[in-house]
Amino acid sequence: MEKSYKEYLQHITTFVFDVDGVLTDGTISITTEGEMYRTMHTKDGFALKTAMDKGFNVCIISGGSNEGVRVRLAGLGIKDIHLGAHQKVEVLAAYFKSNNLKPENVLYMGDDIPDFEVMQQVGLPVCPQDAVPEIKGVSKYISHKDGGKGCVRDVIEQVLKVQGKWIRPAGISAKYD
Repeated sequence: MEKSYKEYLQHITTFVFDVDGVLTDGTISITTEGEMYRTMHTKDGFALKTAMDKGFNVCIISGGSNEGVRVRLAGLGIKDIHLGAHQKVEVLAAYFKSNNLKPENVLYMGDDIPDFEVMQQVGLPVCPQDAVPEIKGVSKYISHKDGGKGCVRDVIEQVLKVQGKWIRPAGISAKYD
């Protein structure tokens, strides 16, 4: 019998995310000068910062190379940002080695074909609701949120709640979990 994705959450120590279609909705606005803009969700940013504050590793691996993305993610405190990474499997393998990680401790969220192979290298491959069918097929969990619309917050919050590390303001009961 296949394990439920929730059975994997207790062992996660590391989050790895793609950018376009995961941390953004995949839309790129282009100015007449050719500058490209992306939009990220503040709730995803809060969850990323919270995960790092609670001792989790966070890594970004993206084929895109927008420096604005790097500035935003570095501003959240993320140190492992790999942009322009067209060989994601190689980047992930080097990250595993340099951080002494095991696949079962890693969650990777991707949304499109460039994420397919790398998602097969981790213990918990997940995707946004609007991922392509091939990615949904290899994912152990499909978020109820679309890319750029809180899917990162969804998976981080689930992991932290299962591990008893999510923030609960005073006076808020467990019924909200």
